[in-house]
Amino acid sequence: MEAALKLVEPLKAPPPLEGYRVLARKYRPSQLNQVIGQDFLVETLRRGIEGGRLGHAFILTGIRGTGKTTTARIIARSLNCEKGPTPEPCGVCSSCTAIAQDRSMDVIEIDAASRTSVDDVREIIEASRYKAVSSRYKIYIIDEVHMLSKSAFNALLKTLEEPPPHVKFIFATTEIQKVPATILSRCVRFDLKRIESSTLSHYFKTICAQENVTCEDEAIALIAKAAEGSVRDGLSLLDQAITYGTSAVTAPQVRQMLGLSDQGALFDLFQTLMEGDILKSLETLRYFYQEGADPVRVLEDLLDLTHWLQCLKINPSLAQDMTLTAEKRHKGIELATSLSIPALTRLWQILLKGFEEVKRAPAPQKALEVIVIRLTHLAPLPSLHELLNGEGIDSLEKKKPYL
Repeated sequence: MEAALKLVEPLKAPPPLEGYRVLARKYRPSQLNQVIGQDFLVETLRRGIEGGRLGHAFILTGIRGTGKTTTARIIARSLNCEKGPTPEPCGVCSSCTAIAQDRSMDVIEIDAASRTSVDDVREIIEASRYKAVSSRYKIYIIDEVHMLSKSAFNALLKTLEEPPPHVKFIFATTEIQKVPATILSRCVRFDLKRIESSTLSHYFKTICAQENVTCEDEAIALIAKAAEGSVRDGLSLLDQAITYGTSAVTAPQVRQMLGLSDQGALFDLFQTLMEGDILKSLETLRYFYQEGADPVRVLEDLLDLTHWLQCLKINPSLAQDMTLTAEKRHKGIELATSLSIPALTRLWQILLKGFEEVKRAPAPQKALEVIVIRLTHLAPLPSLHELLNGEGIDSLEKKKPYL
């Protein structure tokens, strides 16, 4: 018994966890020249800082992940840098370091979602009377400013219109329509637009190179599209893809991660739907199901494809887009040539109605199969001229498919 006890080793303390910084934080811009996709904003702020013509209050609006809070922090760093004001803060002085580490007493960042009352605004008004402790300006960054109450907005009006010379206000919001016009009229407004997919793709490739990660161009394009113009969303997806792919990101892995359907199989499904082949359409649909594709995402892909084919029908030069694969370009031209605008319009309406049905259905996959069966029974409707001349009766009786 004693010998057995001697063989039991004491439990070892687990190794300390190393802090991992996600890509969205690791590659957060610290200077204006690092902000992507917001050229007007960057150039205006640069000229304003260099010429000493920055206002006392700004409001930054746009969707999530386009750089509102990041830009606010860059402005604070640029104005309070010991070498400035400068559009390119050094990042090493005591002021820049304190702002970067969120410990500056002169740059106060407030979350309006948790501090909405008029009492919170009164604290800001009282504190704004005193000069900055160690910096050039006392800067208030109020995130999600639209969450402030009506009384809080009213209390802020007078100070916002005539603030002390050492105070700057920077507001950020995703819902600009909820901010009172009296507040907007006292601020310089910047609308941050969605980042284009091509810009995001180039940015993600640069990050992959810095992270020593091999990533396929198609995988990068899928992530950029799924980001929907948000840099932060795209970096979160890229981070997830790198973790899933173990330093090698491929298009099939990204599709599986996002629940997307295979593009080649998607075109095959679309073509079989237009040909009216029920069995083959259901087989392709069940292939998507086995691969883990979400029924809602399959319908979204079909809607995107229908919209793209309509645009391609109107403007064939869209097929020359360099981001398209050769397979998608060839099949797209072939389908756009053979289908008419009325046929694509009917298909869009049925898919859009089916999209709501699938989201409400208790069994989304079964609802999607019913929609596919419905689509395979579509027939091209004759025009009014053909009906008046009796030429379209045969097409209605035979129920010919579109292809």
